Amino acid sequence: MIESKQENKINSLRFWLIRSFITVSMVSSALFFIFLQLLVLFFPNGKINVQVTIGMTVIGLLISIATSVYIGYRHSSYLKKRVEDISTFIATLGRGKLSERMAVVEKDELGRLTEDINQLANKIQNQVRSLQKLAEEKNQLALRAHNAATIEERQRLARELHDSVSQQLFAVSIMSSATIRMFDLYPEEAKKQMNDIAMIAAQAQGEMRALLLHLRPVSLTNDTLCVGIHKLLEELEERTPINFQHSINEIISLSNATEDHLFRIIQEALSNILRHADASVVKIDMHQKDDKYVYIFISDNGKGFEVNQHKQSSYGISNMRERCEEIGGQFTVRSKTGEGTHIEIYIPIREEEK
Repeated sequence: MIESKQENKINSLRFWLIRSFITVSMVSSALFFIFLQLLVLFFPNGKINVQVTIGMTVIGLLISIATSVYIGYRHSSYLKKRVEDISTFIATLGRGKLSERMAVVEKDELGRLTEDINQLANKIQNQVRSLQKLAEEKNQLALRAHNAATIEERQRLARELHDSVSQQLFAVSIMSSATIRMFDLYPEEAKKQMNDIAMIAAQAQGEMRALLLHLRPVSLTNDTLCVGIHKLLEELEERTPINFQHSINEIISLSNATEDHLFRIIQEALSNILRHADASVVKIDMHQKDDKYVYIFISDNGKGFEVNQHKQSSYGISNMRERCEEIGGQFTVRSKTGEGTHIEIYIPIREEEK
């Protein structure tokens, strides 16, 4: 135990710096000694005037400064690289690559810090696995409560139909009746009102498409995630004028809970696009990166919104973020008015799934 403590002290950064200073002193002394030997060769009788003495002092000082700068730069570069490696490793863990580990180079303070970060990454990875297992158990419970969920979903759709589509259709009915009466007397006003009717009808159509999207099955039944997404996009391409550009790769050995959560997240994202984005092009990319996590990217060229200010889509975004976090993933949304919306999702793949 005592030997271990002494070894830790010897390998600490403090002793490393002391060794650096000793190295600088020894190298400077050696160079200055060599300089003195050369001086003796040039002045064998020992006759050295004041100017030569001052010159010797200046040259000795310059030798010490140059040696200190060179050795200090070499040693500090090594220390800086180790600190940057630790910072890069922490950033890598922050992006969700929890399976990455950093090699311990030295047994000093930075080495022990690296070991602590590796242990912390192990704990976080174990917690992610526990979250995914809990999500699997939750999925089993959800299957048992399927009938109750179906009734609740029907009630929710009925409320949304009443609050949105029903009122919009009622407004269209009232406005169209008024337009018929004023068409002969005020044709210009009637034309403007017809434009308003067309706009309200288009909004109602978007709401209906989004609601029909929610009427799809909650689970993928016997389909894989890749097949389910392709079927969903084919239906939307037939029913909407939106151009869907997609690259969907098969993800091998994902659990049923993870696939169901990802499918519902994509459903929710497309529903938000149909309701609010007014987009003409939607891009979807899903593939497996480094055999460690699933990456999903969804973007549109719609009108966008300010993420911190806009509340219209906050409920759908919250649902997607909660589903993503339930399976240990990371959810990021970027949007700006007039520049569309971009969603990125990272889901770690458990060792059991691999």
